[in-house]
Amino acid sequence: MKPIDPRLLRYARATRFFLIATVALGLLGAGLVIAQAMLIADVVVGAFHHDEGLGALRTPLLLLVAVAVGRALVAWLTELAAHRTSAAVKSELRGRLLARAARLGPGWLSARRTGSLVTLATRGVDALDDYFARYLPQLGLAVVVPVAVLARIVTDDWISAAIIVATLPLIPLFMALIGWVTQSRTDRQWRLLSRLSGHFLDVVAGLPTLKVFGRAAAQAESIRRITSEYRQATVRTLRIAFLSSFALELLSTLSVALVAVGIGLRLVRGDLDLYTGLLVLVLAPEAYLPIRQVGTQYHAAAEGLAAAEEIFEVLEYEVPAAGGSRVPGPVRIELTGVTVRHEGRAAASLDAADLTVEPGETVALAGPSGAGKSTLLDVVLGFARPSEGDVRLGGADLASVDLERWRERIAWVPQVPYVFAGTIAENVRLARPDADDAAVWSALREAGAYEFVAALPHGAETRLGEDGAGLSAGQRQRLALARAFLADRPLLLLDEPTAALDGETEAGIVDAVRRLAAGRTVLLVAHRPALLAAADRVVTLRGPGASGASGASVASGASVEGGSVDAGRPVRPAPGGRPEAAGTGDPTPAAREAAPAEGAGRHL
Repeated sequence: MKPIDPRLLRYARATRFFLIATVALGLLGAGLVIAQAMLIADVVVGAFHHDEGLGALRTPLLLLVAVAVGRALVAWLTELAAHRTSAAVKSELRGRLLARAARLGPGWLSARRTGSLVTLATRGVDALDDYFARYLPQLGLAVVVPVAVLARIVTDDWISAAIIVATLPLIPLFMALIGWVTQSRTDRQWRLLSRLSGHFLDVVAGLPTLKVFGRAAAQAESIRRITSEYRQATVRTLRIAFLSSFALELLSTLSVALVAVGIGLRLVRGDLDLYTGLLVLVLAPEAYLPIRQVGTQYHAAAEGLAAAEEIFEVLEYEVPAAGGSRVPGPVRIELTGVTVRHEGRAAASLDAADLTVEPGETVALAGPSGAGKSTLLDVVLGFARPSEGDVRLGGADLASVDLERWRERIAWVPQVPYVFAGTIAENVRLARPDADDAAVWSALREAGAYEFVAALPHGAETRLGEDGAGLSAGQRQRLALARAFLADRPLLLLDEPTAALDGETEAGIVDAVRRLAAGRTVLLVAHRPALLAAADRVVTLRGPGASGASGASVASGASVEGGSVDAGRPVRPAPGGRPEAAGTGDPTPAAREAAPAEGAGRHL
């Protein structure tokens, strides 16, 4: 392990000030240590060698008290700087971790355990407290104090200085050897903790399902096994820590003993005066102490360093370069030969997809599960980067577009919307934080959520539990639609908004979607006839291995499934039974006849 990870200097700017402050306080502390040793030698020699009384020794005794107070003050300032820096660094690292996770997007997050990321952002970052509060201050002292002490000793007793110089490197040598073993054990301990946290969170989230299928006991046994492994790894790490402390204490004690024996023999022979002997005896342990303490404090900081490695892996994960151009007005969305492959999957999630969505058009994506419908929405959102093919927005390549600006024009309603712990109004205002109460209630009314929200004891100020605890699936879906109404954006993406809902709730959601889609470009994923019947076009995505598609997710002849839609306004195939091609972007003549005129009450 490097004494100071340079990545901390890069990602946490507060570390730089702290290192400067630590060195400055270390220099001051080293001066006080030397002054204390000189005063102690003066007092002892004056009292026992020159028979001086209390009156004669009053000044050095008062100075000795002042030096002791000064050392305590320096130690307090070091602790204060360490804890303040630790708080600043943790806040900065958490912010950077969240920002990088947001830039990497849902595709990257879905491949990782939520519990592991939560542990990394909470306990992992908190574990850096020991690194800043104990390890780094001691490292600063280990650099400054031994050098200052040796500089003082060598002027009076070069023999003792030579002994210290010869034995001092043994401590960092053994410390490095032990540190290598400790680091591997600590890394394993941290990985087990991350695994345990992620597994435990997943089990708790899925506990109702596990109970229904009688698998809760098996998962409890799994958690018990992982906990036992973590406990054993912790005990092995502590065993090494205790042994290393013993080894470092033994080395420093033997080294000081060598200095003391040499001083004693020379005092007996008269080759050394009492003052110099006392001064060196007091200063010698101070030369070894800071380095010995670095080894001891390393074990306290090891968990934070192991977590920091994972934090830096996330921060250094390559993010695809984003463009900076803006997308003008309502745009035509074109996908040409788009293929998406996810890590760890042999088959493509989306294969050679061709699709065009005109401004103001409503296009429904149908097809079997796994055909790539949600992946296609992720491509439009910029969360999934195509391995092959092009995505163009009004002629501009999506890769050259400022994705943040592009997403500001999109309202997205996922299949399972997330409702955060907080009030209903706060959840709706995620779409527009500056919206007033009237705008929130208007959005709730448009989404069909007004009645059930108004019936709650505190209305829109009613507090919800995590993930919308206390609301039904239909009510959560209506809140997601209310967000979309409040956002009021020109492009609307919906991922199966009526999935797993009963018929009555579905009808209400469909009505709300129709109102929301008016005057907007809409791309929706749907299986239910109520939504499919309302679309201007229905494009069917075929799953891998589908007949006639050669395993492609979207065949070049992906068709409008007009015959399967019969819900008031069917989308009809072209004359002669030839289906519309998914890549043309233009409805067949019959479809254009079936579509309502622009501005004449077209709705979804």
